[in-house]
Amino acid sequence: MNGLSNTSLGLQDTKTIHNAWKSRMHKFIQSPLPWRKINRHETDEASLLGESLEALLSRKRGQSAFRDFLKSEFCEENLDFWLACEDFKSYDSQEELTRKAASIYEEFIEADSPKQVNIDFYTREIISQCLQQPSPSCFVVAQRKIYSLMENGSFPRFIQSEQYKVLFDATSKPRGPGKHRKALKIKSTGDLMQHDSKPIILQSELYLLHKD
Repeated sequence: MNGLSNTSLGLQDTKTIHNAWKSRMHKFIQSPLPWRKINRHETDEASLLGESLEALLSRKRGQSAFRDFLKSEFCEENLDFWLACEDFKSYDSQEELTRKAASIYEEFIEADSPKQVNIDFYTREIISQCLQQPSPSCFVVAQRKIYSLMENGSFPRFIQSEQYKVLFDATSKPRGPGKHRKALKIKSTGDLMQHDSKPIILQSELYLLHKD
């Protein structure tokens, strides 16, 4: 009777330990490991760059890839103008604003300018009048018009282009020297199983990807 009782207790203890071990392993696997966060961030960034023109232009590599595409369509001046307008907003002194406004006007707005953008006559006249005393909002209307042209015209074509494919692949891959992944093996001896009425120990192995 005592033998049967001891065997039952042994089986019960084994089951309890087994369940506890499974629970610990489940929590460990579900924990937010750093490499999981990095992978998710890389995947999110790659997807983000294709969601909107705003997201694309918020990344330097996105700007570069998009400009290469615009260059293939002979309209890279649109992005150059948009970036120049963004830079213009960062100036504080009136002297800096006046100098930069004149430079943008000569390069992108003036008739026969080297990178003339496609805006209407009325918008050009407004900018021309602002040059005497330019404010940070001097090019806002023109910048919005060019942004709309890129968003509704060039950007959808860019998403289908080879430049975007290269960008997506590059953004999805891990970056940095020596950042290759290694498989680490973690062993545990906490899993008890019953075999032929004798408790035996099985080694459980968990493989994790780890960055050097």
